[in-house]
Amino acid sequence: MMSLTVSGGMSRSWLISRSPSFCLRNLSLVRTLFQTTVRISAPLRSYCGTPGQHSSVYRPRRALLFVAGNDERKIRKVPLLDVDCVVMDCEDAVAPSKKDEARTTVRRMLDEVDFGRTECAVRINSVDSGLADDDLLAILKAKKLPSAIVLPKVESVEEMQTFAANLNTAVAGIEANPTFDLLAILESAKGLMNLQPILQETVSLSDMSPFRLAALLFGSEDFAADIGASRTSDATELIYARQMIVLAAKAFGLQAIDYASVDFKDTENLKRQSEEGARFGFTGKVAIHPLQVPIVQQAFSPSPERVVWARGLIQAFQQHQQEGKGAFVYEGKMIDKPSLLQAQNVVQLAEAVEPSGSQQ
Repeated sequence: MMSLTVSGGMSRSWLISRSPSFCLRNLSLVRTLFQTTVRISAPLRSYCGTPGQHSSVYRPRRALLFVAGNDERKIRKVPLLDVDCVVMDCEDAVAPSKKDEARTTVRRMLDEVDFGRTECAVRINSVDSGLADDDLLAILKAKKLPSAIVLPKVESVEEMQTFAANLNTAVAGIEANPTFDLLAILESAKGLMNLQPILQETVSLSDMSPFRLAALLFGSEDFAADIGASRTSDATELIYARQMIVLAAKAFGLQAIDYASVDFKDTENLKRQSEEGARFGFTGKVAIHPLQVPIVQQAFSPSPERVVWARGLIQAFQQHQQEGKGAFVYEGKMIDKPSLLQAQNVVQLAEAVEPSGSQQ
């Protein structure tokens, strides 16, 4: 059970999981209650990471490799790929008749496979499908839980409220206080138009449900179909939507994950797309085939020369601060606070991906 209690000894997760409709109808009242009377008897933690990592350690997600949840053979090969994150899929990659098989396989793979440094995430079905609750109830019975949940086709505040209530129900019987990173996929015009209130509400809901909003993903194929756009190799029809994703993600302190390249054999185009995404401000990209992983992760990794530049700039900035100076010239360019932040981001990512060796 969640070890957060309110006055009278009532568990937070008990109230939300047993009375989700009340909580969703009275969110302001419930938030006020928890904010004023909550006491913490033990820290929340994730099964798949060191307690406290969510707030202090950057988790790189340069490539997110999606694998069908019912394909055991492919899932067992993932540890050999040195990919930052694997997403075991219970949604689009799985036929309707195979949903139960996917849930069972994913739960078993979580317990049986040692994924090494690779983060394990699970994409559940959309809230609107009516299948998300069954996904959560089945998968979260695993002894070793995923560190992240991927929620597709996010379009409204109400969907996020329902997801939060369903997640509380699914974890109600778990004694280890799991917390999950939430990766939300935007795939429609409605979702993009509602993006700001969705993010505001989702951040607020994380105070009452065991998740932390961590990333936004862009689902290009569904989005293009939704707006009636024709897909092109240079993806000019997606520029505005991609920029919206990056802008919103950065405003809320989230990672921004770019769309998948469906032609996995066209490695040159994939390289161009990935490098463009990195220039746009994306922090990673969806992959659908193992061949894509090294290309994507290379594109979203700083070069050794860039890391040397960043560390040198940080050192020079610190020296000038000690001397009481503001803006200064470094390697022929004027440097100020924004330049420092950029350099710090480069070093943070470089240090986070060092264990993957060849992917740097």
